[in-house]
Amino acid sequence: MQRRGFLASLAATTMAPRLGWADAGSPSYLAAAQTATGTYELHGLTQTGDSIFRLPLPARGHAATAHPSLPHAVAFARRPGTFALVIDCARGLELARLTPPQGRQLNGHGAFSADGSVLYTSEQVAETSEGRIGLWSVPGYRRLGEIPSHGTGPHEIRRLPMSDDLLVANGGIATDPTDRTKLNIDRMRPNLARVTPGGSLVSLAEPPEGMHQNSTRHLALLPDGNAACALQWEGDPAEAPPLLALWSEGALALCEPPLEEAFTMANYAGSIACNHATRQIAITSPKGGAVQVFGMDGVFQATHRRADVCGIAAASGGFVVTDGNGAISRLDADGLHPMKAHSVQWDNHLIALNAV
Repeated sequence: MQRRGFLASLAATTMAPRLGWADAGSPSYLAAAQTATGTYELHGLTQTGDSIFRLPLPARGHAATAHPSLPHAVAFARRPGTFALVIDCARGLELARLTPPQGRQLNGHGAFSADGSVLYTSEQVAETSEGRIGLWSVPGYRRLGEIPSHGTGPHEIRRLPMSDDLLVANGGIATDPTDRTKLNIDRMRPNLARVTPGGSLVSLAEPPEGMHQNSTRHLALLPDGNAACALQWEGDPAEAPPLLALWSEGALALCEPPLEEAFTMANYAGSIACNHATRQIAITSPKGGAVQVFGMDGVFQATHRRADVCGIAAASGGFVVTDGNGAISRLDADGLHPMKAHSVQWDNHLIALNAV
């Protein structure tokens, strides 16, 4: 009877339909938000800014990552984080709550392997800010181990196309483990590291000479296999250096806007996105209340103003942006066009589920 019961259970499991993102309403984007009552949520959004699901988070979220086939979203706490929540978006269920090992802190971002069997999480050693990448099994979401990020204070990590190698934005900033006080601004060393799944360093790219205080933060993948990086300047605020860099294997090239636009972003790029179809890259600044658009060659095109704008992702004909006042807007060659207003404060990132 036990054997028959086991076989029946196995047959039922194998015959059950495999859920995908269509079962979650086929969202185009994921975004974290704070509600008017002070609670926190993860939203699935359409191309036009409608929320098709909202699921509770235990605390403020930062970014999220989506499984390549299963309707699983991993929502990360704002760094230094103590949780990452794995949510079945089709069923509205919490599948797992990831807690970093003793002495580790989550840094707000993660990525899945190409086959979806491993989740990689951006982490650091709490006492030293030495970078680590946590490895978690899927779908069980059990800790497998960790590998070095080859830098200090890693932030966003992305899996490179047609590869399982990771590109890691090591921001270079060492922070106090409790209050995030920056400890090494005078000697920080940011980089972009290409790392194999086993932890080997393939290549390391640092900002040009004199730009060691330009912290590498967020990443967008380009269609040619290279990447773009959004930066945050930690040096003299009177200098206003470029906040966009283009990465190719082992090298970073800064993209300078016109002098009159240099101070618009208030030395802070909060998010980045690339539209493969329009061949554009955009960076946002909630501090400057602006979006800057560049060609894929790094040539500046335009600045668009929007208060507290930060989340951005590619959309048909341009980009979709979110802001801290609850608006979702479309950005195209004619400028910003508000689409929807929600009674929430959108957090830093808008995560696209499909490349455009």
